[in-house]
Amino acid sequence: MKPKIWLSSPHMGGAEQKYVQEAFDTNWVAPLGPNVNGFEQDLQLYLNEKRYVGALASGTSALHLSLILLGVNTGDEVICQSKTFSASANPIIYQGATPIFVDSECDTWNICPDLLETAIKDRIAKGKKPKAIIAVHLYGMPYKVNEIHNISKSYNIPIIEDSAESLGSTYQGQKCGTFGDISILSFNGNKIITTSGGGAIVTRTQSDKDKAVFLATQARDNAPHYEHSHIGFNYRMSNIVAGIGRGQMQVLDKHVKKRRSNYEFYKQSLNDINEISFLDEPIGSYSNRWLTCILLENKSQREDVRLTLEKENIESRPLWKPMHLQPVFADFPSYVNGVSKGLFDKGLCLPSGSNLSKTDLIRVTTTIKKYFKVC
Repeated sequence: MKPKIWLSSPHMGGAEQKYVQEAFDTNWVAPLGPNVNGFEQDLQLYLNEKRYVGALASGTSALHLSLILLGVNTGDEVICQSKTFSASANPIIYQGATPIFVDSECDTWNICPDLLETAIKDRIAKGKKPKAIIAVHLYGMPYKVNEIHNISKSYNIPIIEDSAESLGSTYQGQKCGTFGDISILSFNGNKIITTSGGGAIVTRTQSDKDKAVFLATQARDNAPHYEHSHIGFNYRMSNIVAGIGRGQMQVLDKHVKKRRSNYEFYKQSLNDINEISFLDEPIGSYSNRWLTCILLENKSQREDVRLTLEKENIESRPLWKPMHLQPVFADFPSYVNGVSKGLFDKGLCLPSGSNLSKTDLIRVTTTIKKYFKVC
């Protein structure tokens, strides 16, 4: 059996152990401590837009708290990009609200501005103005920020910016994770940097950050005993995990550079295969290329390529299946144009980790070329 090539595996930089060891040496192993504070400060300095960061247990918990901060409750409606991972939509259900799914456009594969406005107008006509919009930077490619946020302002509907996949990406020079009324980050094991599991909420005010952290630590009131006036959650990041994050921040820019290099290698190596196409960056967008994705001619060909890679012990994966096509969300309203379904049918994510060697990349492309008989 040939060595496994993973889709996107964790990649340590070397400094992580120092911070983790400090946590053990000082007995800071609780969900608070110097590493948590330091990781939040590191992220705030990196984002550099006067934002406030709260380190949490996951990107999903950050999305959940974002909805709570925006006052989303039972019976409300929240618009959500359909082409995304289910964690973008699940917290809407946690709050007893209704997800309204909106399809993609072809330039970035993200939420379509035209369909978004259509959906808002229709929901208002039906007597239910959406309480929030969840927009996602898919695979690290920024969504159409200007268009989407202009619509948000026109209808006075706040945006939750799902930047789980886009740390290190920028739009017109501004870092993703700083555009939303509230934004979220993820440090899951497959992300551009990882804390093994973890995430963060990014707010525009200190008071919103404080409120999120309060709710994330079981909503304990300021009293000598355990007093609770609100329902809380166990969503805070531990000091040990945050230590991994502090070390990972030191290599974030290198990881982005390597993943972008992976994309360029794939594009140059596979450019002569007419059946394969790539997503280019629109003017003004800079993608971290978290995952390099290709489009094949049809679903059958996509599966053939995936299985061919699998036989060579190479992991690849179809693009996210749209939420409006998922059985669990099938009965909720959706506004579709067929773009996200077409991307799911034809799209394949290739191995993209920042720890891939040149030999790994050649092995992937050689396998694909053999399938298309161009070697």
